[in-house]
Amino acid sequence: AVGTFDGVHLGHREVIRGADTVLTFEPHPAAIVSPAGAPRLLTPLQRKAELIAELGVQELVVVTFDREFASRSVESFIDDVLVSTLRAEHVSVGENFRFGHRAKGDVALLRAQDAFETRVVELVQGDGEVISSTHIRDLIAAGEMERAAACLGSPFQLRGPVAHGDKRGRALGFPTANLVPDPALIYPGHGVYACRAAVELDGEWRWWPAA
Repeated sequence: AVGTFDGVHLGHREVIRGADTVLTFEPHPAAIVSPAGAPRLLTPLQRKAELIAELGVQELVVVTFDREFASRSVESFIDDVLVSTLRAEHVSVGENFRFGHRAKGDVALLRAQDAFETRVVELVQGDGEVISSTHIRDLIAAGEMERAAACLGSPFQLRGPVAHGDKRGRALGFPTANLVPDPALIYPGHGVYACRAAVELDGEWRWWPAA
């Protein structure tokens, strides 16, 4: 399965379904091709890897997407990456997948290859719209967390260091943890949200509430 897979949402999960190996890119290709228009991400690489592993994938291949890789021809991506390096026999992509220099490659070109069989997954719809990373980012920015979770297939998660604040909540009997958001990631708009919190201790995540 090949794709950027930011968020590993329900559409991505259909592309990944049944795959032994997932090929993804780091950083997000837009950060190299069009830095000014690069989106804030739903998932950092670590979280994306965890979500993909939960789908039963045996191997995650992360390609460093830099200017050199962005300049690869369509033929080089197919011959050098998919065939020579990964020895792909089956390739699964979404119907809007593009690849190669200036995104000249499309699913029709993949389907025309004899070296592997190509599975093209139609865009998945939910909540009356096509499920996409862009749509989910918009939902989260608007504070529509239940709708975002429905599209993601799991609750949205933020991670970051806890910073000391003014301790006003503690004085009111409601101590809080101030999570410093990564500016490269999307996070909910201003509001009050019910959530679960986790702390990493000795390499393990401990949740509160526990269930």
